Amino acid sequence: MTVQIENENEYRFDFPYEDVARRVIDQVLTMEKCPYEAEINLVLTGSEEIREINRQFRGIDRETDVLSFPMQDFPAPAEYDFLEDEESFDAFHPDTGELMLGDIMISVPRAIEQAEQFGHGLMREYAFLIAHSMLHLLGYDHMEPDEARVMEAKQAMALEALGITR
Repeated sequence: MTVQIENENEYRFDFPYEDVARRVIDQVLTMEKCPYEAEINLVLTGSEEIREINRQFRGIDRETDVLSFPMQDFPAPAEYDFLEDEESFDAFHPDTGELMLGDIMISVPRAIEQAEQFGHGLMREYAFLIAHSMLHLLGYDHMEPDEARVMEAKQAMALEALGITR
């Protein structure tokens, strides 16, 4: 598994944020039975930067907490069979052979605000946002109530398995 982490802001985390990211990503991939080694890019950014990206890519001119940019179009959540098709050769990194899942962008200031708002630590909020975004990279969504329930349960299971609770 390759996790590229780019910290674009000056915030000093009081926990090993790179290790936490890798652990959460690995937990979600394991839980979702990903049969491949995977590549994920994680960008930790500020309020204005994520607002601009949100405006450019989603047409929503406001800050958000996390954005997910999947590189694969899963026909169903965590259904990997389509990757065996010959047309899917570009889903894998040509040098490493890893499945390129996509990018996660987290607004660190927003994560700090939400941790305070929800009454838990920043590490828990950060881990939650990564778990949430990983599920998006694997084809999950939460636009419908049933989808939201599934995602919420999976997010909670991933964090509980790691002992990251409120």
